[in-house]
Amino acid sequence: MLTPQENERITRIGPGTPMGAVFRRYWQPAALSEELPERDGAPIRVRLLGEDLVAFRDSTGGVGLIDAFCPHRRAPMFFGRNEDCGLRCVYHGWKFDSDGNCVDMPSEPADSLFKTKVRIAAYPTFEAGGVVWAYLGPAGLQPPVPDYEWLRVPASHRHINKTYEEANWLQALEGGLDTSHSSFAHNMNINDKKYLRNADTAPRLEVDRTDYGFRYAGIRSFSDRDYVRVYHYIMPAQQCRGFVVGNRADSEDWHQPSIHGHVWAPIDDETTWVFNWMYSVDPQQPLDSRYVETFEAFAGRGPQHHIPGTYRLRANKRNDYFIDRIVQKAQTFTGIDGINTQDYALQEGMGPICDRSLEHLGTGDRAIIVTRQLLLEATDAVEQGQAPRGIDPEQYRAIRAYDQLIPKDSDWRDTMAPALVARY
Repeated sequence: MLTPQENERITRIGPGTPMGAVFRRYWQPAALSEELPERDGAPIRVRLLGEDLVAFRDSTGGVGLIDAFCPHRRAPMFFGRNEDCGLRCVYHGWKFDSDGNCVDMPSEPADSLFKTKVRIAAYPTFEAGGVVWAYLGPAGLQPPVPDYEWLRVPASHRHINKTYEEANWLQALEGGLDTSHSSFAHNMNINDKKYLRNADTAPRLEVDRTDYGFRYAGIRSFSDRDYVRVYHYIMPAQQCRGFVVGNRADSEDWHQPSIHGHVWAPIDDETTWVFNWMYSVDPQQPLDSRYVETFEAFAGRGPQHHIPGTYRLRANKRNDYFIDRIVQKAQTFTGIDGINTQDYALQEGMGPICDRSLEHLGTGDRAIIVTRQLLLEATDAVEQGQAPRGIDPEQYRAIRAYDQLIPKDSDWRDTMAPALVARY
């Protein structure tokens, strides 16, 4: 467990907070590229790390990310005119480019130099993997842009979406890093003994710290073999996992061998954008659209699960996630449809920020414990003027998650070594 002071230290991410300073040393996902589909199109509101911003795609195709309010009289820039490489406030016509420069001030005399003295706060952006990334930290400490394997794969091999979660980023991240809960919360057939995570509900966890965070294996015993799922935690808030074996030990299932993961982008202290991605493990095999559709339906975050025109889910805490108590008695462990929805029900149900001083952690929480240790270490490092783990792409660009059935009691580090190397 954490003390209340430690919990505050690593959950709060607004400007001026210890963890906020850590997050601002990394590039963060700010929006999906699909949210800004055209040059000089409509801007969108962005709230990230407790800051209110506006994003727009300018005439060159680049994305600007600026303060949500005009520095003149604080009018909302969301209503601005996106034109000729800049966003123009509709209150008095002041126009700003993507670097934050005021390039036109028609409400002042033509010979006025006032516009050269005014700027709007602006943050660097770049696009990769269908995501607009932003850096909100000190300019002199800006790291290289991310180079995760899923950003390098062809668009035909990758799928990306996002969902809104009403919970602090850390309890969402910890849910993603917790492997033992899948035997329970995600048990979709409580009577199926060939379901891999029913065979051993108390996996053995082995955690190896790395320069970017850690990798760990959840090891489940199954007859004469071990089922090993290797995860990676990439600081500050990304998880990736293999989805190669599937769910059952006796068939290929409906899945396509792929790697899945999430990046959790704190909107503020109490809400989070979850960027969900997957990609094909085989460079010669694009993602099958039928697989993507089937998986997203299974996860409970397909188009049919969203409130139209939003990235928010129909099943939410206001309707108890459509829990079906009859299904819970006879078929699934939770009675809630969709693995994504099951996670949200539990994570959001903890309250906006979980009180970790009341917890009682066990052996299955080893990855959670190490995560918190690394995050607290990162706050100390940044306060001391040092770099946190994982800001250098060379530390993680060659890694890959994987899951595999291996000979019983063999060392996964050796047996799975070839599969744990990026191929793109």
